[in-house]
Amino acid sequence: MATAARPQTAGGAVPRHVAIIMDGNGRWAKKRLLPRAAGHKAGVEAVRRVTRAARAMGIEALTLYAFSSENWRRPAEEVSDLMGLLKFFIRNDLAELIRENVRLRVLGDYARFSADVVALIDDALARTAGNTGPILAIALNYGAQAELVRAAQTLAAQAQAGELDPAAIDVGSIERELETRELPPLDLMIRTSGEHRLSNFLLWQAAYAELLFVDTLWPDFGADDLAAAIEAFGQRQRRYGGL
Repeated sequence: MATAARPQTAGGAVPRHVAIIMDGNGRWAKKRLLPRAAGHKAGVEAVRRVTRAARAMGIEALTLYAFSSENWRRPAEEVSDLMGLLKFFIRNDLAELIRENVRLRVLGDYARFSADVVALIDDALARTAGNTGPILAIALNYGAQAELVRAAQTLAAQAQAGELDPAAIDVGSIERELETRELPPLDLMIRTSGEHRLSNFLLWQAAYAELLFVDTLWPDFGADDLAAAIEAFGQRQRRYGGL
């Protein structure tokens, strides 16, 4: 059976897996003399625009950094606002995700959230588990260093139990223990708002990903910005250490 052609842009193939560090909600609100909560609310609208655009462009997997393990350091009121917006997104957009055959995945230890948030997430995951279309992965209480520690601990326990030869541990062994094991390899990571760092996000997965840092604040990011990022990706030459 012939393999389906990858979607193309003017610059080349569309990346299979795109990850976005959604940054700039607070600065967006500050520029408009609004509370930070207004920036986060506008950021949810950007999530809606970008997830729809990604599906239209043929991106197989979109991973969004929604709440890091370090975000607990923020004021309790802001964390509460973020949890409220997460619940709002699930309640309002789950039907669309189901209708569009989207597979929802969560990266990170979301069990730390309140019981009502955990229940909503569990229900959303269960109701989209059988879908066969594009993947929307949301990173919640996620940190890449902790993810790598957990993978190392799992492999160490297997070796200690005699189930695994330490000498046989390779790249594939580690990747099978990562939370992204069901996703395609990461092709493109985008960070909005002009910051130039990964902030403990998908550190292993980003080893050979193309990185793109844009000045646009996340609430202003939309389909045209994603299309421009995809075009820029198409112009890159990915050598993976070769010539």
